[in-house]
Amino acid sequence: MSKNLIILIFLIVAGYYWHQQKDVAVNLEEIPGLNLAYDDKLSIEEPPIQKKLGSQVQPIRAGGYTITPLASFQAQARVLGAKHYSIDREADLAPVDLALGWGPMAQQEVLDTLSISQSGRFYHWQTDDFPIPRRDIETNSANMHFIPASPAIEKQLKQIDAGDQVKFKGYLVKIDADDGWRWNSSMTRNDTGGGACELVLIDDITRL
Repeated sequence: MSKNLIILIFLIVAGYYWHQQKDVAVNLEEIPGLNLAYDDKLSIEEPPIQKKLGSQVQPIRAGGYTITPLASFQAQARVLGAKHYSIDREADLAPVDLALGWGPMAQQEVLDTLSISQSGRFYHWQTDDFPIPRRDIETNSANMHFIPASPAIEKQLKQIDAGDQVKFKGYLVKIDADDGWRWNSSMTRNDTGGGACELVLIDDITRL
């Protein structure tokens, strides 16, 4: 067995063990002030709905992390890709990323011209013939990191796959770990690149 293979196996085993020991559970039923209801205007034809939270909402403590809700957040969207993570540190909180599209990026004739993939907590697209302007692709789709609020929601989340239509509700959050590690949500749909992904604590997700 080569030295590189031994190192790889060690890293995989160590990462798995670390993840098992550090798994974080959040229960929104125990958190006052987070009682979001679906907005009647929610539509796959429109962008996600984001609203500033009142000052009564306090940070949440869970498993060595402080989770601070920044805004309420809900969307109805087409799932462009689903990626499960289990070894990276982020998987303690967000085991699933969904690449989502709404408006023109939920239309099949547009998606048929795009090649879509996910890796390293990013969503990637390619095309040889732009079906809509580049900026419309960028502002009507996003990769989102999902923190489930309960084991039941995590189970539902892991059943979502590319091609599904979903609606979900929850909160954009920032994470501060006791050891100084941080993870922050994007607060706009207009950004791209590093830091542009939404970090969403969800209390409901439904396949439509």
